[in-house]
Amino acid sequence: MSASDLTVYWNEETLKHRPPAGAFSYPHTSVLADAEKHPDRRERIENIKRMIEVAFGERASFEAVDPAPRPSLERVHDPEYLEWLEEFFADGTGRIEDTSTGGNEHTFRAARYAANAAIRAARGARSRDGVHYALCRPSGHHAQSDRADGFCFLNNVAIAAADALASDVDRVAIVDWDVHHGNGTQEIFYDREDVLVVSLHNDHGSWHPEYHPQEGSLEEDGVGAGEGYTVNVPVPLGTGDAGYAHVFERVVEPIVRAHDPDLLLASAGQDAGVSDPLARNLVTRGGFETIAARFRELAAEIAGGRFALIQEGGYQPSHLAFATLGVLEGALDTPVELEDAGRSDPFVRYDENLGLVEEWTDRAVEHHATHWPIE
Repeated sequence: MSASDLTVYWNEETLKHRPPAGAFSYPHTSVLADAEKHPDRRERIENIKRMIEVAFGERASFEAVDPAPRPSLERVHDPEYLEWLEEFFADGTGRIEDTSTGGNEHTFRAARYAANAAIRAARGARSRDGVHYALCRPSGHHAQSDRADGFCFLNNVAIAAADALASDVDRVAIVDWDVHHGNGTQEIFYDREDVLVVSLHNDHGSWHPEYHPQEGSLEEDGVGAGEGYTVNVPVPLGTGDAGYAHVFERVVEPIVRAHDPDLLLASAGQDAGVSDPLARNLVTRGGFETIAARFRELAAEIAGGRFALIQEGGYQPSHLAFATLGVLEGALDTPVELEDAGRSDPFVRYDENLGLVEEWTDRAVEHHATHWPIE
């Protein structure tokens, strides 16, 4: 590897974003002696950054980004929403109505830094070799054109895709392996055929009638010109390494090949990990390595190797660092021996039920085969 083989786009100002504490969906009350820290803690990003520094050393470079310009945001977000969001957090810390999504006076600016990290990663993927990774905080894939949701305010991957389409790209494929449905990305591109959105997620359905109305079901597959270009693949609780590899082989890879994109973007949420508090899946460091390796190989096959990784969720701060290391090992085709841990995952505990994954995948194939050459 050379020093340019891994470029990480981020800004330390994103660490100043601080959602309010409480008991996840509920504000803090006297029921608990100590307020629960919000899942989107700054330690998530600090641990990933340290892991990259230790694992790759001088072979990785960090590039600080500026806030994304307003026109880039307005390609996917309503101007009125952006004005409301900026004003809401200008008043300080708060939750958005009865949701678990909130922040402080630094949140809107942090979200703009995250959005530009995604833009820069996608541009880097199109202009030079190596792996381009946006270390985003806050995440973005739940943010819709006119509302925040699921700890997300600006849809980073959608903004990066729209920037590419406004430049030198005709078709984009977004593969979202975050354990939660990429409902915001789906909503933004739901009626378009130039962006394929593939989301692998637990079957959690809608979690708020106003802020998260989408269900992530097989039947949500696009409208108008975009019919078929939203590909939801719900996976059962307990899906692990073998299950995700199976879904990639049966669904993700053949559909992305058929779309034939010029650029691949990954909504790389590692909350399908074995110990994540906001999910119940069993993907290990090695499993994430396999996912990213298949994604890299797919990009090399059909998109001239042009792909970028956009950080989404992952909420066990220690395991997230190991899981993201796995993603980068697979993306770089470079295994890393860590001191003490070696190539292992210290959080592995349970085995998965592959038979149930295969059954659910068969249903997904049957549905999406009406639009795509899969069997």
